[in-house]
Amino acid sequence: MLRWYSIWMSLFFLLPVAVDGQQKANYKLADKYSVANAGSLLYSRAVKANYIPDSDCFWFSYKTSRGGKFYHVDPRKGKPVHLFDREKMAAQISELTHKPCNARDLSITPSFGKDKNVFTFWANQVQLSYDMKTGKCTEVPRQKPGTQQQKPHNPLSILYSYSSDRAYVAYAKEHNLWLREESAPDSLARQITTDGVQEFSYSDDASGDGKRIFTTRARWIKGTHRMFVIREDIRGLETLLLVSASAAGRPRMVTFMTGNQKYTMPGDKKVPHYELSLIDAESGKITKVAIEKWQDQYLNFLYATKDGAYLYVQRMRRTRDELDICRVDTKTGEVTVVLNEVCKPNFNDRNLSISFINDDNEFIWWSERSGWGHYYLYSADGKLKRALTAGDWMAEKIVRIDTNRREAYVIGHGREKEMHPYYACLYKVHLDGKNDIKLLTPEDANHDVTFSPSGNYFTDNFSRVDLAPRSVLRDKNGKLICQLAEADLSALFASGWKMPERFTVKAADGVTDLYGVMWKPFDFDSTRQYPIISYVYPGPQMDALDLNFTATGNHNAALAQVGFIVVNFGHRGGTPLRSKAYRTYGYGNLRDYPLADDKSGIEQLADRYPFIDINRVGIFGHSGGGFMSAAAICTYPDFYKAAVASSGNHDNNIYNQAWGETHHGVTQTVKGKDTIFSCKIPTTGELAPRLKGHLLVITGDEDNNVHPGQSLRLVSALIDAGKNFEMYVLPGQAHLYKGKKDLFWRYKIWYYFAKYLLNDNRADYYTDIDDYKNE
Repeated sequence: MLRWYSIWMSLFFLLPVAVDGQQKANYKLADKYSVANAGSLLYSRAVKANYIPDSDCFWFSYKTSRGGKFYHVDPRKGKPVHLFDREKMAAQISELTHKPCNARDLSITPSFGKDKNVFTFWANQVQLSYDMKTGKCTEVPRQKPGTQQQKPHNPLSILYSYSSDRAYVAYAKEHNLWLREESAPDSLARQITTDGVQEFSYSDDASGDGKRIFTTRARWIKGTHRMFVIREDIRGLETLLLVSASAAGRPRMVTFMTGNQKYTMPGDKKVPHYELSLIDAESGKITKVAIEKWQDQYLNFLYATKDGAYLYVQRMRRTRDELDICRVDTKTGEVTVVLNEVCKPNFNDRNLSISFINDDNEFIWWSERSGWGHYYLYSADGKLKRALTAGDWMAEKIVRIDTNRREAYVIGHGREKEMHPYYACLYKVHLDGKNDIKLLTPEDANHDVTFSPSGNYFTDNFSRVDLAPRSVLRDKNGKLICQLAEADLSALFASGWKMPERFTVKAADGVTDLYGVMWKPFDFDSTRQYPIISYVYPGPQMDALDLNFTATGNHNAALAQVGFIVVNFGHRGGTPLRSKAYRTYGYGNLRDYPLADDKSGIEQLADRYPFIDINRVGIFGHSGGGFMSAAAICTYPDFYKAAVASSGNHDNNIYNQAWGETHHGVTQTVKGKDTIFSCKIPTTGELAPRLKGHLLVITGDEDNNVHPGQSLRLVSALIDAGKNFEMYVLPGQAHLYKGKKDLFWRYKIWYYFAKYLLNDNRADYYTDIDDYKNE
């Protein structure tokens, strides 16, 4: 008996167990609330209005635990009604198609024509017609093949570009522009340009050999026989390559990016250059527009007037801190600057916009000149008329302009002080200076609006992370017409799911409010202490903070069920939806700017909540969140105990030019006749000697956004510094992982944090990745 006891005890000490009284990882609960499994407990969460032609009436489908239903909405009647009786419709479909039809899961797509009471749809490969007045469903007779002789189809016609009156046809061949009159045979086509070459082409296929006919990047000016073209000169630019080894056969080299297959990096000497030309189809005259003002400037088309007299284009300095709105005379090529704007240190590319009113009689321009993003009304000659919005809030985008009533409908953030400043709200703004901005979506939530074709009504889908999605119909003045739908969360709640919690902390400056979301284990025990994990994405073009309802929180809900408190909150410099000062906080400091705020926020939460263990802190993220996670654990090696960095841009010097130069900055110096641009961005590899905790680096070997070489450079620095870490390369995976590789990545995050924050290393002994299911 003593011998068997000794053997049993020796086996016991060989088993992997969680020690120090810490809770074991709950992988089964985490799996229950994975994206795939939790998604099966959800039904419809938003109304998509499908408008009936020439009408403000619409139909929509909505699914709940009781199945899917179809509704018809006439705003004048003020309530949704059933589009048809499900059971009767299913019976008729079954009878007409001779196949069974389940009324509960009926799936059709109605298509309305001129008769607004009749729609057609396909079911079981049979086209049917339904009359809403009679409730009758009939089969649509099949069209008999026509006996009329058809004009022979020209297979090249899809590559042709026609003038608005179809008098002329344009296309590209051998990288040049060719034209012919539509009535003339192909043999009489004229070669209009002779300076087109590969990678400085008039063809949309600039990198091809040019031998075959292809679409042209030249565009017709409506109502004229003139064209304009912006050519991009990418000659001499370098490519970026990857090794593709996941498929059968020999590994092969593939280009990193699609499109023109060229890749420029911050500070590159050779970058794209742009040329604007005007072409007269009748005379064949080509006018090169003298549009260049700054070395290496960016150029993009904005608008063409209805009479074809003018084009509007925007040119911007490579330093992205000054731009011109230019009006170009399409007959002479004369350039007039109607607006010059300077924005230090850089423009907010995400929100920069211009809207032309009544052709080009006026335009509305978005600017951060006041320190906040707002809209300004200008006359055609560039004279400022008035500010349309103002104050310490952000006017993000215009969703509709009513030129007759002189009103604009604007999405804004932060104007309602009792609301989360990131929530989108709809406002009506007058163009004639009445200064009575009206809120049209009063609910304390994030709103997504879509106007009817007439602009008299809009659907409003709104929610919060802690508020079930709801959908309503309003008129253009914000008056509530009717409730449309509310999401059915009954199955989700019945499973044991719980809402996440919103919170606010201060940034490291002790002043700036930062907003976040917290996920807890659904078997949460307030008497315990849990490790805390920060899910991060630092922006700066956007942050990853959930605003709308979500059952999974981008996988954060599942991770919390393993046995963690999982938080996600913003950082200064992380989003352009607040002030200009907030947006540009990280300029010139692209690696380090969000780190202190993350540490400070976690410390405040630990002080606030006794169930958070400040001695067990983890951090993880993907892409920008990957480089932030690695930088954080190296910058604060005694604070973060474990980090997972996946597909991180750890060396932004080899990321794309626009990203690095826009958000970190590029220095312009003039030496004699040369203008030199330089950009040097700190890397996470430079921090490698400071690592103390546990770091897991993951990348796809075919990442088409953040080159895997960025992760390899970090790994090389860690090895050179003598650090212990882990790395996985996911074969055949691009920037977003898919299939079994994605599951492997998710599970590894669970296992890694369980091992180093819960002291549960059972996963080290698993033969299969999901062996926990058999425990």
